[in-house]
Amino acid sequence: MVYIAYKPQNIKKLGKNVLIFYLTSFVFGGVAFALIYVIKPQDILMKNGLFLGTYPLKTVFISAIIAAIILIMGFKIVKTKISKKDIYCKVKIILNNKEVETMAMVDTGNMLKEPITGMPVIVVESSLLEKILPYQILQNTEKIIGGDLENVPEEIKNKYKVNQLLATILANRNILKEEDIRLFLNPTRNDFYNPFLITDMDIAVNRIIKAIENKENITIYGDYDVDGITSITVLKSFLNDIGVETNTYIPNRLIEGYGLNKEAIDKISKKGCNLMITVDCGISAIEEIEYANSLGIETIITDHHEAGNEIPKAIAVIDNKRKDSKYPFRELAGVGVVFKLIQAIGITLKLKEESYLKYLDIVCIGTISDIVPLVDENRVIAKLGLLLVAQTKNIGLRSIINSSGYNKIDSNTISFGVAPRINACGRMGHAEKALKLFLSKDINEVNQLTTELNEYNRIRQETEKNIYEEALRLIQKENIEEKNTIVVAGERWHHGVIGIVASKITELYFKPSILLCYEDDLAKGSGRSIPGFDLHETLMKCTDTIERFGGHSMAIGITVKKEMVKKFSDKVEQIAKESNIEEIVPIIYIDSKIELSEINKQMVESLKELEPFGEGNKMPIFAFRNLKIDSIRSLSEGKHLRLSVKDNKNIINAIGFNMGVLADTYRIGDRVDIAGNLEINSFNGVDSIQINIKDIMKSI
Repeated sequence: MVYIAYKPQNIKKLGKNVLIFYLTSFVFGGVAFALIYVIKPQDILMKNGLFLGTYPLKTVFISAIIAAIILIMGFKIVKTKISKKDIYCKVKIILNNKEVETMAMVDTGNMLKEPITGMPVIVVESSLLEKILPYQILQNTEKIIGGDLENVPEEIKNKYKVNQLLATILANRNILKEEDIRLFLNPTRNDFYNPFLITDMDIAVNRIIKAIENKENITIYGDYDVDGITSITVLKSFLNDIGVETNTYIPNRLIEGYGLNKEAIDKISKKGCNLMITVDCGISAIEEIEYANSLGIETIITDHHEAGNEIPKAIAVIDNKRKDSKYPFRELAGVGVVFKLIQAIGITLKLKEESYLKYLDIVCIGTISDIVPLVDENRVIAKLGLLLVAQTKNIGLRSIINSSGYNKIDSNTISFGVAPRINACGRMGHAEKALKLFLSKDINEVNQLTTELNEYNRIRQETEKNIYEEALRLIQKENIEEKNTIVVAGERWHHGVIGIVASKITELYFKPSILLCYEDDLAKGSGRSIPGFDLHETLMKCTDTIERFGGHSMAIGITVKKEMVKKFSDKVEQIAKESNIEEIVPIIYIDSKIELSEINKQMVESLKELEPFGEGNKMPIFAFRNLKIDSIRSLSEGKHLRLSVKDNKNIINAIGFNMGVLADTYRIGDRVDIAGNLEINSFNGVDSIQINIKDIMKSI
């Protein structure tokens, strides 16, 4: 009986449950027997060691109440002997790089399980999950549980005049609320938040206006990547348009490294700077800002990186990731924060909206390139910005797009055409040339700069390839791939590109990776993480082994003393192990299942309505099930996989980048399931639909 009711997992638990069962039964039965014996002892007969008698319903009811009181008192006595720390613990819930902490009761049994997968279920109050779960899920929990969302795609389809596939994707991505659908599909300039909701924004604006009125010497200090370059471009161009000349300073990546440094501040001071405005950097520059203050330079910080417990003593610190920030959206890129600054200045000076909206093409470039989530206000920036990019009046931007070889303007054009060329400048130590490209009004100068940027990109690609191959050899030689984390150091590595290599290593092994380059007695490098593992938080626990670091949960820059590299590596590995990182597995989110018969060019092209794609809004991934391999081969000397698959009537081509090794795993005639994107491949003037494979497995 006990086994059927509780299904205990082992003999120990079975014994425990049996004991509790009999204890409860004895208490209840004993009370009932005692009552009968006291009230009507004549009704009780003892025969062959057994007590026989009649138990009236009233007696049973009273017995149950008394028994319950006895049991409750017993449990209270036991409970007093158990400390609070034994039954409560801190729990951290992490979902898509967002997390919440709470106190929870210890559940040793995991008795509550999801019926289909058998996975343990955690019961929490919905309010606790507001920070990490989409609003739509929380609002539609009952519908989801009840299976009432089946009709939602049809409702979206009819109301917003989109096809069934788009409606299904929106529903599956939990974009269900009317205003959210409108904002996703058709954002407008009215969807920008009030910039004065950002902490210190009013202080910053007033100080800048004061500097303008007093004709003070203003220097814009920015980072050397696309986000930093576009941030400087936007702020300098805007201020120039309203009649304010500014100086700019970009640290040399190879010599000065990231962020502010005292030598740079000395140079800025000697030029008579009164006000320094940082863009895409500064939030961790505690000492540097103090030094600037000592030289009589007042500073306004605009940044989007994680803020520590202490912030610099600047006049104003504009960063949505400040602990005290109440701005509705915290994921703006550095250039997005600058855009909010010029928007606030424009509003204060009562300028026309076009005075700052016209820079959305450049803001869009920086936002998409910095791989911030393209949701909320970032989506507004990217969606509206792409429209301006297509007709940009910035001759530098137009030139670099044309040279990249891309025929259309979309997020891919920016991510893979524009961003690498701009970044290559900074990585090779010439970021100021990228800035010149965006600021130049001379077509001849623009053409020359474009040529130089393309050459820097070619050199960057070659350098990156060499470091990647050497890093793989070191990883395999030292069996580092068997660890939970990868920390590898090399000699003479160009630290301008090791961040890209770290990304590739992380993608290859699905493990946090940190690549370091030895320079005299220091090791400088970059790291990249995986979803669910906060690399910045990890480094916060390793400060005794680190000279300097900065960044966010997914990407960091770091400096370590050469003799501390081993200790640092061991500590990162220990932290990862203690956080159960081995339980984190790559997840592919499927937007919809599709039959080959449903696929046509019009349907694939309709997916453009979901643009721009990027972090937080990935290209839709579809499931194609039980397809038969019609042909299969490897491409590019075994690097890539090319195959064609078919159902009963239809056939389609598929490409698997970096999957060439699978050409020997599968055979013609095999049945496979594929997860992948749908795209139109143009070759020799002929368009054809193909699947870009993200994963493949044999059909079950």
